[in-house]
Amino acid sequence: MKIARILLTPLLALCLCSCATVGLAVIGAVGGAGLSAGVDHTLNGIVYKTFAAPLNNVRFALLRTFDRMDMPLTADERSDDGWKVSATATDRTIDVELQKLTDTTTRMRVVANEGQIFFKDASTATAIVMQTAQTLDSDLKQPPERSRTRAAGELLSSRSE
Repeated sequence: MKIARILLTPLLALCLCSCATVGLAVIGAVGGAGLSAGVDHTLNGIVYKTFAAPLNNVRFALLRTFDRMDMPLTADERSDDGWKVSATATDRTIDVELQKLTDTTTRMRVVANEGQIFFKDASTATAIVMQTAQTLDSDLKQPPERSRTRAAGELLSSRSE
């Protein structure tokens, strides 16, 4: 019985080689699928995420993320349906497309090219998406500067009365 298991495992692996989608689904289900929840990956290293936030909010969060990650901008221009933003990192060019789906929904597409056109860095692209989501989330939780100043003024005036 032990010999049958040893022989069937490589045979099963060979059968699944031609079906990359099944193989990747199994790997994703087994190893750390929750680490990048809500982030879609394609087989060619392109990463997607849809945010429930307006286009400008996502763009500003992305720009702050690039700044925090020390990735200098090379382009930031309006496109037909959103924005195209590019940055650089060591031997990589990062291309981000922000697409306005509705007034409150934005789709982000990130491609991190590593050297030549065929080599994509999906882990860097995923990190940019996750860091942008974190920046956007912290922006939503933090009240605007004006509100904090007004609240502090109200607190001081109530103490003086």
